[in-house]
Amino acid sequence: MEPQAPDIAQTLSPLVRRVLAPNPSPFTYTGTQTYIVGTGDVAIIDPGPADPRHIAGILKATAGERITAIVCTHTHRDHSPGAKPLAAATAASIIGCAPLVIDDSGPRADASFDADYAPDRVLTEGERLTGSDWTLEAVATPGHTSNHLCFALIEEGALFTGDHVMGWSTTVVSPPDGDMADYMASLDKLMTRTDVVYYPAHGEPVTNPQRFARGLAGHRKQREGQILRNLRDGIGIIEDMVPRMYAGIDKGLYPAAGRSVLAHLIDLENRGKAVRDGLTWRIEAVA
Repeated sequence: MEPQAPDIAQTLSPLVRRVLAPNPSPFTYTGTQTYIVGTGDVAIIDPGPADPRHIAGILKATAGERITAIVCTHTHRDHSPGAKPLAAATAASIIGCAPLVIDDSGPRADASFDADYAPDRVLTEGERLTGSDWTLEAVATPGHTSNHLCFALIEEGALFTGDHVMGWSTTVVSPPDGDMADYMASLDKLMTRTDVVYYPAHGEPVTNPQRFARGLAGHRKQREGQILRNLRDGIGIIEDMVPRMYAGIDKGLYPAAGRSVLAHLIDLENRGKAVRDGLTWRIEAVA
């Protein structure tokens, strides 16, 4: 697929276009992808940051059409802040995930929560939103955040996966809100579905979705195995585990990797496989 320039709409299917926000980073890849769903009256999925340039790009891409719904998968600030100015410009309703504002101790600047997100309607599992030629159904996928939703486009067998499944990297699962057990259960849930394509908020469309989801789950199980081997080797501090587990990545990404390691350790603790003493972790002794 042709590389996408920011703020210029790219058509992916008869009912799906995307507009790339100009917010590239080591955590957002080329930027947050905002999706336009439908023709005539349209829905906007993940309006992205409250960047006037990006909002102008969305409005230009939908000129002559009516935006009837602004839909958010979750409330990290690279996804939902654009909802407020876009709603002000169009009078469209903000619909989708529940609001969530917590003190996230993660190191990612883009992963802080959008304190201004105020939806007109919150969707839950199985609830639908319709337009003249499209139907979106909410699919609850907690894990990356507790309020994360994916949205199925019924007419095309597509799933907008937000940050739950990305097309370029695995997602960060950062406690206290990010939960590894929930994330794995949400991947299992996607593997039982019959979607034919995933449209992630970062990265290219995924055209082998069930196999891709299985690969992500397998990758997480491999990470868990690495953590357990570290604990058996007496390596019990996250900052010591990360360089061993993530050899070759930019050291600037170590703090984010450490958040996912912590999420794995909390999951292992909840399953009775690891215990902690302050900042040090060890294998749970078997009686």
